[in-house]
Amino acid sequence: MEKLQYELVTLPAYKAIGVKWEGPYTEVSSLKDVIVEMSNRVGELAYAVEPEVQFGLSYHLRPDGFVHYSVFRVQEQQEVPDGMVDIRVPEMTYLKVSHEKGQDIGHTYTKIYQWFKQNDYIPFKESDVDYYDDLPIKHEWYPVNRDLNDPHFEILIPVHKP
Repeated sequence: MEKLQYELVTLPAYKAIGVKWEGPYTEVSSLKDVIVEMSNRVGELAYAVEPEVQFGLSYHLRPDGFVHYSVFRVQEQQEVPDGMVDIRVPEMTYLKVSHEKGQDIGHTYTKIYQWFKQNDYIPFKESDVDYYDDLPIKHEWYPVNRDLNDPHFEILIPVHKP
C-alpha cells in the first residue's frame, strides 16, 4: 500500500464552466454520464485554461446527497455555453492528496479523514451554509485521458486553522 503524500497549497481564485449535477447518493451512478458529457464538450470552451484537466467540485449541501460541478477552468472572457453553468471558486488553502491508479478511493478518503484528526487544520465550511458531510467540500482534478474505471487524480479539500 503506497503512503499518501499530503501537501498544503494556496490557490488563487478562478472561474470555471461546466455542467451541474445535483442528486441523492442513490442516483450517483448518473453522475458519471454528466462527467463524460462535460469531457466531450470541453471543445466548446475556447478560453479553457487547462483543457486537459477536468475538475469535479462537490458540495455536500443536502442530507441525502450532494451538488457536483463537472467543469474546466476558464479565462474571464469565456461565455457560458447553452446547458452549462459558471462557478467562481475563491482563493483558498487546500489539503492536496494524489490518488494513484490502482488504489482504493475509499481508502484514500479514509486516510484524509485520519489526517484531519492528527493535524491542526479543519475542513473549511462557509459559516452561513449547512453541510452534511465531514468533508463538506471536495475538489478533484482529473486528467482527461484517465481510465474511468481506475482513475488517478488530485484531491483538494479546502482547509483552515480554527
